[in-house]
Amino acid sequence: MRGEDTQQNAMFSYLSPEQRVPQNHPLRKLRPLVDEVLKKLSRRFTAMYARVGRPSIPPEKLLRALLLQVLYTIRSERLLMEQLDYNLLFRWFVGLSMDDSIWDATVYSKNRERLLNSDVAEAFFQEVLDIAKQQDLLSDEHFTVDGTLIEAWAGQKSFKRRDSGESSPPDDPANPTVSFHGEKRSNQTHQSSTDPEARLYRKSKGSEAKLAYLGHVLMENRNGLLVNTMVTQADGTAERDAALLMASQIPGTKLVTLGADKNYDTRELVHDLRHMAVTPHVAQNDTRRASAIDGRTTRYVGYTLSQKKRKRVEEVFGWMKTVALVRKVKHRGLQRVAWMFTWAAAAYNLMRIRNLSAASA
Repeated sequence: MRGEDTQQNAMFSYLSPEQRVPQNHPLRKLRPLVDEVLKKLSRRFTAMYARVGRPSIPPEKLLRALLLQVLYTIRSERLLMEQLDYNLLFRWFVGLSMDDSIWDATVYSKNRERLLNSDVAEAFFQEVLDIAKQQDLLSDEHFTVDGTLIEAWAGQKSFKRRDSGESSPPDDPANPTVSFHGEKRSNQTHQSSTDPEARLYRKSKGSEAKLAYLGHVLMENRNGLLVNTMVTQADGTAERDAALLMASQIPGTKLVTLGADKNYDTRELVHDLRHMAVTPHVAQNDTRRASAIDGRTTRYVGYTLSQKKRKRVEEVFGWMKTVALVRKVKHRGLQRVAWMFTWAAAAYNLMRIRNLSAASA
């Protein structure tokens, strides 16, 4: 018998969002980890806000919502607020009841500014690392370093000469016609008017030059967890400079290995790493006449293992770019791009910890 297509405009429900979320949903195991981290950051949040005045959006709810935006690839704050309005799963994760009103997207963005202007992302990242340490998931001897291109939130038309001065009014203020034919452009003579800290950069020969930043990560090789992040302006030596800086920040006194791809095979980098008591497990660059990595490194089985493990970092970048909205960030300026990159890395670590905990259970 065919059922009737009845329309019900009003509904009373006696089930809370807690009861509606399936017990085996992936966010179930993620929520306790997030709550543990936010509880440890409570004092930091208290110091960020005034003792008097109108209550703002709780920072815990702000960060849970921002985490959902990364995990579910929600491209804007307006879409995030729309999801929070009718998505019971999102309401449960953020900590909203069925009848709580949703924030205006502009109010949410302005409240988030306080967090973007502080080091909350780095603090959150470190607290997530502490959870991994407590569960004995981190290696303290074997690491991998790599960098990736992060497209800036700026178009090619914004890349103008520094000394251009005033020009004639554009034919279309929203989308003016610009011709670059015959004009030699470089970071020394030109600058983006939209994001002055972005740099024109070409990742490889034959690829398109883009306004971009470079994101760098240091990954431990046991479980592929990120232990350090950094964002720099894009230039030819940024990856190697970041590798040295992050290698110098590895804690402990043990001898460590550092895997990397062929781009890091330079005599200066290899020499500096060895001087720091870091064994450079860098892939040999076959296009060079003489690689900086010789038999004293490649003869050991550990070098071969590092070359296999280092490929995991590409999986990290793949997730961050396709899921976590890092391929082209919607924030301008080095500080804010670094904030979002670190936040995406913390979200990745949370996912890995959840999966590793489930596999060992």
